[in-house]
Amino acid sequence: MFTGMRNSTWGFRPKIAHCQESHNGYLKRATTEQLLEVFNKYATVEKQGEKYINSVDFIKNYIGILNEPSSDLDSLRLLSGIVDTNKDGLISFAEFQAFESLLSEPDALYKVAFHLFDINGNGEISYDEFVSVIKKTELYLKIPFNLDSQFMKLYFGEKKNRLINYSEFAQFLHDFHEECGTEIFRIFDKSGSGFISANDFQEIMLLSKSHLLTSGVRDNLLPAAGGSQGVHRVSFPYFMAFISLLNNMELVKRIYLNASNENRNREVTKDEFLYSTQVMSQITPLEVDILFTLCHLLHQRAGKIIYNDLQSITPEQYYKEIHNRRIAEIHAVSSPSDRGVFIQVLESLYRFTLGSISGAIGATAVYPIDLVKTRMQNQRAGSFIGELMYRNSFDCFKKVIRHEGIFGLYRGLLPQLIGVAPEKAAKLTVNDLVRDKLRQENGDLAVSAEIIAGACAGFSQVIFTNPLEIVKIRLQVAGEIASTKKLSAITVIKELGFFGLYKGAKACFLRDIPFSAIYFPAYNHVKQAFADEKGYNHPLSLLAAGCIAGVPAASLVTPADVIKTRLQVVARKGQTTYNGLVDCAMKIYKEEGPRAFWKGTGARVFRSSPQFGVTLLSYEILQRLFYVDFGGSRPSGSEKLVSVHGAGDGITPSNPDHIGGYHAVLPILEGIESKFGLVFPKIKSEK
Repeated sequence: MFTGMRNSTWGFRPKIAHCQESHNGYLKRATTEQLLEVFNKYATVEKQGEKYINSVDFIKNYIGILNEPSSDLDSLRLLSGIVDTNKDGLISFAEFQAFESLLSEPDALYKVAFHLFDINGNGEISYDEFVSVIKKTELYLKIPFNLDSQFMKLYFGEKKNRLINYSEFAQFLHDFHEECGTEIFRIFDKSGSGFISANDFQEIMLLSKSHLLTSGVRDNLLPAAGGSQGVHRVSFPYFMAFISLLNNMELVKRIYLNASNENRNREVTKDEFLYSTQVMSQITPLEVDILFTLCHLLHQRAGKIIYNDLQSITPEQYYKEIHNRRIAEIHAVSSPSDRGVFIQVLESLYRFTLGSISGAIGATAVYPIDLVKTRMQNQRAGSFIGELMYRNSFDCFKKVIRHEGIFGLYRGLLPQLIGVAPEKAAKLTVNDLVRDKLRQENGDLAVSAEIIAGACAGFSQVIFTNPLEIVKIRLQVAGEIASTKKLSAITVIKELGFFGLYKGAKACFLRDIPFSAIYFPAYNHVKQAFADEKGYNHPLSLLAAGCIAGVPAASLVTPADVIKTRLQVVARKGQTTYNGLVDCAMKIYKEEGPRAFWKGTGARVFRSSPQFGVTLLSYEILQRLFYVDFGGSRPSGSEKLVSVHGAGDGITPSNPDHIGGYHAVLPILEGIESKFGLVFPKIKSEK
C-alpha cells in the first residue's frame, strides 16, 4: 500500500499472511461481544456518552501502520476515511463493526478500494473524488499522466459529472490499470512512433508496474526487452502483452497444467502450450513468446517450461494461506542467503526430532499387524508334524488374542519405539537432506535424484534398524513357545552381544535400500497427483499418498524381508539353521519352494503401507504446526492458497486484537498495492 512496503517498512518480513480458516475459505466473523471488547480497549474518546476511536489512533495503534512521527498525514487520512464513513474523524462502534463485516466478504479487496475513493461516503464516486485520491499516489507524483483523457470521459461522462457505483467502479479500476500503462507509454514515446527504447521500457515497468515484478523478472527487464545496452526498441503491442502476461499468470498456470495433464514436473513445449492456450483461453501468441523468453532468461530452458518456472514469474497476489493453526512459528533466518553451516545443522536436528515423533506414532499405529507378519514369516513347513500354528494372518491374529491377550499384540513394542525414533528420523532427515543437495537452482528435482535420495535414506537407517529388528523379532516369536522364562529386550541384547545385534545386516540393506528408493519417489509423485489445483495437500491426501506408495515398496522387497527374519530368529529344535544370506536363500528355495519368499506379503503391505502413511502424515503436519523457517525447502503442498480476500504476501498480522475480519486488514491494505498498483507515500514529503 505504501512505498517500500515490501522492504518491511511496516515492521514485517515479507511473508504469506496467516488467517483463520472457515467455511469455503472465507474469514470467520467475530462475535459482537468480541468486537466490543476490542473496541473499548482502543476507544479513548467519549462524546455524549458514546465511545469512539480516534481515526488516527485506529490506523496507528490498532491497525499498526504509519505509526512513525514522519508518516505521511495525507495517506493516513485516506486510510482513516475507509472506516470513518461519517468523515468526522471519529470511529464509532457501529463503523468499527461494519468494517469488520466488510473485511469478511469475498470481494473485500474491491470494496475497501471503493471506500478509499468514496471520500464523501455517499456510496458513489465522482470524477473529482477519484482524481483527488489518484493524484496522491506515488505514480502520479512521478509521472503526471493525463486525467482528462477520453477514457475518463467514457466512465464519468463528457462533462465528467456522472457518478459511478461500486460494480462500475470495480470494472473501472481494472480498466484504469491498462489505460494508465497506455498513457505512460505515450509520455515516453515522444516521437509517436509506437516504439520506446529498452531502457525506457525498464523505467516504465519499475515506475508503474513494480507490483507485477518478481525479483527474477525485474533483473531481466533489459534482456527481455531485446538488449542490455538499450539500443533495441520495444513496440506498444509487446509492452501491452508483457503487462497482460504478468497480470494473468494464474491463468497461465492453469494452461500449463492442462497441457501437462496436471503433472507439475513435465516439460511443456511452446507448441503444446499454444495448443492448450487455444483450448482454454485468449492468451495471445505474443504473450506466449514473452513467457518462454522469460523462462529461458531465468532458468536457461530451451523452448520448454515446467511449473516452477511459472512460479518464479508470478507476481505477488493477495492470497490467504489456510492450514492448521500453528502452535509455534520461528524464523531462524531473514532470507535463504543467510543459511550457514550452523543453520543447516539446526535444520537437520529439527527434522530429526519431528521424524522421531512421527516414527513412534506410525509404529504404534500398526504394531499388531507387524507382529502377525513376523510370526507368519517365521512359520516353517517340513520340519516336523504339527508345526504349522497358523492357517493365515487372520488366524494368527485371533490366536494371539486368545492365548496371549490383547497386550500380546504389542510384544516388543518398547524396544520398537526406542529404536524406531532414530530409525525413522534418520530416514526422513537423510532423504530431505539429499533431496535438498540434489535439487537444482530452479527447484527441479529429477526422478533419478529422488531415487538416489531414497536409497541414501534406506542405507542410513540400517545402523538403527538391524539391532531394533532382531530384538523385536525375538520378542515377537517368544509367545509362540510355552515357557516359564520371561524374555525381555535386555536379555536378548545380552545373549546376542554387540556384533550379534547386526546379524542379518546384509539382508537388512537388501531390503531397506530398495524400499526407500521406491517409496519416497512414489510418495512424492502420488502426493503431487492428489494435490489441488494450487498444489495444496489436504491431510487426507497425505495419508492416502503415503499408504499407496507403500504398496509397491513393501511388496517388492518381501523376499529380502523373509531372509532377514529367518537369519535373525532363533531356530527351534528340529528347524533348519542358516549360514548367511545366500545359504538362507538357497535353503528356503530348496525346502519350501519360491512361494516361501512371499510369506507374509499381505501382512507386510498392510503394516508398512499404513505405517508409512501415518508417519509421513505426522511428519508433514508437525512441520506445519511447529513451523521453523531455516531458509531451506519445505514439504510441497504445505500451503493452501485460495484467491479470495484477506491475504497478502507482504504482511503477517501480529496484533492479537485483529480478530474476525480484522485478520485480513493488513493483507487487504497490501493487496490494494499488489493488485491495483495504488502506492501512496509512507513518509511525508519535505516542503
